[in-house]
Amino acid sequence: MDFELRAIDSEIPVVVTIDPDNGIYTIRNSDTSGEVFNTADELLSWYKTSMGPENFISSSDYEEGLQWIKQMAR
Repeated sequence: MDFELRAIDSEIPVVVTIDPDNGIYTIRNSDTSGEVFNTADELLSWYKTSMGPENFISSSDYEEGLQWIKQMAR
């Protein structure tokens, strides 16, 4: 499943993908670079330390992304 976040620095959204059935845990940044993780927990940890509300058009986008990742990591 994918979750898109509206980045402040680009029209290209940040896309978080968590697909445990296929072992896919990735984040594509607004500059189209990305990060790949082994688990949803690793992805969550990176998101918390590398992203912040200031990266998104709305601070609620950051919080919604955080909650979505937590939910998918269960």
